[in-house]
Amino acid sequence: MASRLFLLMACASIFGARNPGISAQTAEFTGLIEPYRVVKVGSPQIGVLATVDVERGDFVKAGQVVATLQSEVEKAAMEVARYRYEMESEIKAREANKDLAERKKTRLGQLYGDKLIPFSEMDEVQTALRLAEQQMLEAQENKKLAGLDYKRTEEVFERTTIRSPVDGIVMERFLHPGEHVESEPIVKIAQINPLNVELILPKTQYLSIKAGMRARVILEPPIGGQYSALVKIVDRVIDGASGTFGVRLELPNPENRLPAGIKCKVVFPGR
Repeated sequence: MASRLFLLMACASIFGARNPGISAQTAEFTGLIEPYRVVKVGSPQIGVLATVDVERGDFVKAGQVVATLQSEVEKAAMEVARYRYEMESEIKAREANKDLAERKKTRLGQLYGDKLIPFSEMDEVQTALRLAEQQMLEAQENKKLAGLDYKRTEEVFERTTIRSPVDGIVMERFLHPGEHVESEPIVKIAQINPLNVELILPKTQYLSIKAGMRARVILEPPIGGQYSALVKIVDRVIDGASGTFGVRLELPNPENRLPAGIKCKVVFPGR
């Protein structure tokens, strides 16, 4: 990072010395092409690596599996929770008991209305029905709890699979199967579509460069070629020591053909 900033500031100071009053409409600046973002991918939980499925230079898609942890215990716990959640025997038994209590209440209710049975017997039937309804509610709540427990164990198991958060190129692989992983990264991935074009410009250009402007980016050999980029960020703070400020442009790279890490020229056309 420090070397990149030094390079850009050196280019800016050389340019300013030769062209102290040049207009941004006709200016040519030296810039550096960088990845849109660089992500160090780690594990969301502590464990031992079972697989690392990518190597340096591999292209990965967002959501693609890059590594897995040993997960036999987590998988077994998930299967047990799933089985408990899918069990229907308790609810069916409670439903049958409730139906029986309702039928009994209906039958004895007619007898009680005709004064053929005492209140104590009718009260016992009504109490049995309320108890059956409560047991039915408890069974339904137990099933909901089993569902939540299944989701929890499923999430724990899912966390043993590490996926790429972005489309990009694997820059580096840090760990191998069998190694213990805690907070350290497993792989480093660079997203290079789009690309960032970083510039350090003299303060004389501050009022001339605006976010939303288009510029022409000319890549250095052997890559070469000219491309259109969009100004995304113009720093609001000018460095007092060097008299410069930073600008970032966004350069589309849909086929990932252009590499990051190379110098370029940026030309702001007349308006």
